[in-house]
Amino acid sequence: MPLVQCQPAGRRGSNKTQLHLLLLFLSVLQTHGYIIIPPDLKQAPKITVQPVSHTAFSLDDVNLACEGSGDPAPSFRWVKDGKEFRRELFESGTLTAEVKEELRSYQGSYRCYVANELGTAVSDLAHLITEPIPTLAKEKRQKTRSFEEGESAVLYCNPPKSSVTPKIHWMDIQLRHIPLNERVTTSLDGNLYFANLIVNDSREDYTCNAHYISASVILPKERISISVTPSNSVVKNRRPQLQKPAGSHSSYLVLRGQTLTLECIPEGLPTPEVQWERMDSPLSPARVRMLKYKRWLQIESVSEADDGEYTCTAQNSQGSVKHHYSVTVEAAPYWTRRPEDHLYAPGETVRLDCQAEGIPTPNITWSINGVPIAGTDSDSRRHVSSGTLILTDVQYSDTAVYQCEATNKHGNILVNTRVHVVELPPQILTADGLVYKATEGQTALLQCHTFGSPQPKVDWEIFNSGPALANAKMSQTSDGNLQISDVSEDDSNMYTCSVRHSNRSISAELQVLNRTKIVDPPQDLRVLRGDDAVLQCKYTVDHKLKQPTIQWKKDKHKITSSANDDKYSEYTDGSLKITDVQMEDSGIYSCEISTKLDSVSATGSITVQDKPGSPHSLGLSEKKDRSVTLSWMPGAENNSPVSEYVIERKEEQNPEKGRWEEYRRVPQDIRHLEIHLQPYNTYHFRVRAVNGIGMSEPSPPSDSYSTPAAKPDMNPENVTTVSTDSNSMVITWQELEQRQFNGPGFKYKIYWRQASGSSPHWKESSASNPPFIVNGTGTFIPFEIKVQAVNELGVGPEPDAEIGYSGEDLPLEAPSEVAVTELNKTTVLVRWSPVSMESVRGHLLGYKIHLRKKGPRTHSRRSLPMQEPAADRNRVIVVHGNKVEMVVSDLQFYSNYTLTVAPFNSKGEGPHSKAYHFSTPEGAPGPVSFLTFESPSETEMTLRWGAPNKPNGVLTGYLLQYYEPVPGISSEQLMESINLPLDTEFTLKGLNPQIQYHFMLRALTAAGDGEPIEIEGATLLDGEPPSAINIEAGQTSVNVSWVPGERQRNFAFSFRYLKKRVKENEEDQVNGAHTKKDGEFGEYNDNEKCSTNQQSVCESKSSSNDSLADYGDSVDIQFNEDGSFIGQYSGRRDPNGHATHGSSGATSPINPNMPPPSISFPTSVTGFLGPN
Repeated sequence: MPLVQCQPAGRRGSNKTQLHLLLLFLSVLQTHGYIIIPPDLKQAPKITVQPVSHTAFSLDDVNLACEGSGDPAPSFRWVKDGKEFRRELFESGTLTAEVKEELRSYQGSYRCYVANELGTAVSDLAHLITEPIPTLAKEKRQKTRSFEEGESAVLYCNPPKSSVTPKIHWMDIQLRHIPLNERVTTSLDGNLYFANLIVNDSREDYTCNAHYISASVILPKERISISVTPSNSVVKNRRPQLQKPAGSHSSYLVLRGQTLTLECIPEGLPTPEVQWERMDSPLSPARVRMLKYKRWLQIESVSEADDGEYTCTAQNSQGSVKHHYSVTVEAAPYWTRRPEDHLYAPGETVRLDCQAEGIPTPNITWSINGVPIAGTDSDSRRHVSSGTLILTDVQYSDTAVYQCEATNKHGNILVNTRVHVVELPPQILTADGLVYKATEGQTALLQCHTFGSPQPKVDWEIFNSGPALANAKMSQTSDGNLQISDVSEDDSNMYTCSVRHSNRSISAELQVLNRTKIVDPPQDLRVLRGDDAVLQCKYTVDHKLKQPTIQWKKDKHKITSSANDDKYSEYTDGSLKITDVQMEDSGIYSCEISTKLDSVSATGSITVQDKPGSPHSLGLSEKKDRSVTLSWMPGAENNSPVSEYVIERKEEQNPEKGRWEEYRRVPQDIRHLEIHLQPYNTYHFRVRAVNGIGMSEPSPPSDSYSTPAAKPDMNPENVTTVSTDSNSMVITWQELEQRQFNGPGFKYKIYWRQASGSSPHWKESSASNPPFIVNGTGTFIPFEIKVQAVNELGVGPEPDAEIGYSGEDLPLEAPSEVAVTELNKTTVLVRWSPVSMESVRGHLLGYKIHLRKKGPRTHSRRSLPMQEPAADRNRVIVVHGNKVEMVVSDLQFYSNYTLTVAPFNSKGEGPHSKAYHFSTPEGAPGPVSFLTFESPSETEMTLRWGAPNKPNGVLTGYLLQYYEPVPGISSEQLMESINLPLDTEFTLKGLNPQIQYHFMLRALTAAGDGEPIEIEGATLLDGEPPSAINIEAGQTSVNVSWVPGERQRNFAFSFRYLKKRVKENEEDQVNGAHTKKDGEFGEYNDNEKCSTNQQSVCESKSSSNDSLADYGDSVDIQFNEDGSFIGQYSGRRDPNGHATHGSSGATSPINPNMPPPSISFPTSVTGFLGPN
């Protein structure tokens, strides 16, 4: 847990005495107050600038720095290879070369010694290498190297050897870098590698430039010329091989902290792809980098965890190759614990703890003032245990600089530790009254830094609670600070730090606040490319803290939003919106909520998914006359695994197929496919990848591939005849696709001969397309026929012969022995004897039954039906095949029928059989054609009807049933038998005017009762005509208003208007008059007697045809043929004329929703007149 922050809240007892900072002994302390230091306190030497190993190419490069400090000022001296090298130096210890000496005399290992009267400090060991500036030996111009397209190549650099590794640049004569990619790359040795060559690689100025940075020199090697010639044959693909490293296994030793680079440079065609993996664990993206198009795997700052086995796999469509790397990590010595400078009082025990690690384990030795302890006089107060130097009962004479050195085969490290034995009074350096704040769960550190020699001892107490160390989660550090683990609200209090055996003390306050929490952390999101993504990071903080800072990171890199870029939008609730996500937005996202006291973070991820990338590197191999092998390399999966590949092809020779079409789909683990081809065609191929998001864009097309011509492989199918002329034969077939022609000059060869007869020889002809007509064949003669494909290179396979026929003619015979058997009253079974096959003169398709209805069995008025349409009187039933019987249904009752049977073929029908006559029995009649009624009086009802349209026999009368319908109750039915079949009306008497009756009327024959027709109605009183009629006429409309008479019941009104003809001799005609005949209107006079068909023009009792709709505020006007209208009303009015809307629908004698008596009606209506 992080330590809490300290906020000063005031200081008590400030010392205003002028103070001096003791740099030597207090550099490791965090000072927060004033200390009193004796002004004459001396300092042991300290090295401030260490010498660094390097290579010197000239005397000017000889410069080994060594700077130090101390009081008194220190002196400097150098030791080279264990021997004194330079006299004693003052002011500065930096070593430089003298002009008179040779450069090579300075090569060696150096140490710098910095000394004053309190001790001697020793520098790190520095190695100086001397060598001349690298130069190029004279080289001969190399001859142009020749290669064929597709071969691999290596251009060697071989720079001058040096202890300093040069940086290599391959450039042309104009100092432009040679483009590097997966196919062309460099290695650690500086050579240039080509996985496969293309014609464009030809050039004369490949130049290797070696840059020695520390020598400040660039050496251009002699230019290299290569020539790549196009291959006369198809370039053959080949499986990968490794150009570097050689073999299948290599081993590497690397030291901890160094950079490891593993190379994997393959050659092959197509250009191989490289994949790296670690055998014992996954590769960590945070630890490794892929460089040089994955040809290098690099690990910076190697640690022991990187020790293990690695594998490189190079693969293309032809195969793969692997190389295994064994990486061993060792380490030069490094410190795990080193002693610190300190002040000690006489008599104290000093422990200088010095611990180092390395592989192999380093050896630790101690020196005093640069002299190994083993070479000094023995002292019982001084001994070394497990790397720790222990000095007991120290005296002033033990003041010195002590050196701890760790060494193994990979190097050595050294640390100087200054021990100063002195007496100083105790002081508290930390200010009084500090306030510390922490959040729950943190570790709080309350400081109480002291100074003195010997080191002062302190005690901590809690206000009103006694010693702090009595609490199990409180502890005191070696320098006197109070550490409180896992703080809670109960730990908020005042604390006091006191120096033992003195009156010095300070107080401090601890405030514990609520811990910052993330309550809605970011999730792992999967987002389609182009969509927006929102990561949540809702949090809570203590109200005493200021608004926290929110920092979002992607893959550990900070995200910044700006007003000029809407890619990232951060909101006050902590959420982050990423707009229009792309593949590069995939990664690990973290949000960190930070206050002055604590911080909390949470991580989520965004995986951007998209359709896969297009496959690439399409290649054609194993090219044959009828097949070729297509290979490809996969594109990016885009975070959704590829499930399959779609191979598409395009054919140039076939206009109908001159577009891309899908050829085949293969699973995702297939990277090459043998494709079968047709001769005499040119093909292009491309590949798409499919994943869970969709299908990729197509790959770039492959090279075209043309197949040679060949004779046809197949003949047309479905060879048959479709002859229509009785003296010819039409041969047809299914044409081959153009891609199946296999060569130029394609046509069809047609063969035919009679299937039976004396001529065994085939006749033949040619055609470019069907049909082919053979004339003079006779009627329906069988022939053997066959069609063969032919082109300029030969004929196709021998075709099989098919049987065809010449044209048909009408059949010659009629069926005989036609018979009819009754199955029920409206269904019969028809049988007949078949015709001979010779008489058919073609393929018998079946028979046709012609059925004609002649009318009813009698013609009395009681059975005369309405006129039937011709389609109902005449029927044709088709019987397919060789069947000689058929069930005929849906016949009419009580009817006479005539039927004939005729054979038919594709040419048409043959002669009909003799007519067969039969009749159907009587049946129950259909419903009456209509049913209406009128009420002569309050207790009478006259019903009128029309005879059934389908009497289905001889009518014997009618049955009338009526009752009062009561919901939920079965009412008693009354019946009246009407035994006169010609009657069409009947009057019921003694009816109750208060009852709405339900009427059912049936027609009767000897075969049974017919279907009923039903209506409802009640008796009505006579109405009286309205008065005060007022008419207001417009150009195309008229408004009629009136005053109704006194009424006790509901009445309807019939409106009529007169049309005035232009001709003088025409009389006015009244709409609704009876018709003399179809299409003419009859005339009406006031004194003309009203007939049954003239009810609408007479003043009569209201009937169902004249009824109003529920009366109200609106009127619906309907027009008949001559332009008259009828108004119907909806909505009710109370007796005072106020409208209500309690019901709807027509109110009439046949509507049970009759209004109560004394209801007022609307007294006006507007109608729109039709044309004259």
